[in-house]
Amino acid sequence: MADIDAAHPAARARGRSAGRAPHKGQQTKAAIIDAALGLASHVGLEGLSIGAIAELMGMSKSGVFAHFGSREELQIAVVREYHARFERDVFHPALAAPRGLPRLRALFDHWMRQTSLEIDSGCIYISGAVEFDDRPGPVRDALVDTVNTWQSAVRRAIRIAIDEGHLRADADPAQIAFEIHGLILALHYEARFLRSPAGLHHARTGFDNILARYQP
Repeated sequence: MADIDAAHPAARARGRSAGRAPHKGQQTKAAIIDAALGLASHVGLEGLSIGAIAELMGMSKSGVFAHFGSREELQIAVVREYHARFERDVFHPALAAPRGLPRLRALFDHWMRQTSLEIDSGCIYISGAVEFDDRPGPVRDALVDTVNTWQSAVRRAIRIAIDEGHLRADADPAQIAFEIHGLILALHYEARFLRSPAGLHHARTGFDNILARYQP
């Protein structure tokens, strides 16, 4: 990802193979991951099981095991797929905006839109953090890795806005990113749990207030 983020290794690997048609095994694996992501969006990563996915796909458990040797492997694949889609839907479109503050605004707008679309399902980053915040292991590591990747991308977008003179030279990218992330978490809570129609307005107003404090 150009100025905003360097593509995740898994995304780069997908890009290198994009020109080749996937064989049947790859198609089946992709279909399993898609079904598992849909399920995890409603029941969380902990709600995934080889048996549940096999039933959902109309496959045998051994058929699913042929692609994922354990539930943990399946959970990690879901985390990575969610991250790839997050990059596709949130970060990549923002690159069309001019560098600096316009791109940062576009990033936040796409992020809010993504959060709104997840009202009836859920955010794997948020639900995963609740499920695995105190549970060390490969699934937590995968979640932390992907979250660190997009948080670094947000900080990079803020640094670019500083370099372009759109934000004060003494502004702290980590602090601004922290405040922006807080707005997204609040929006998710208000929209998904409280079903408040004012959530988007409050989030956008909060974002404008943050920028106003850090503009020259």
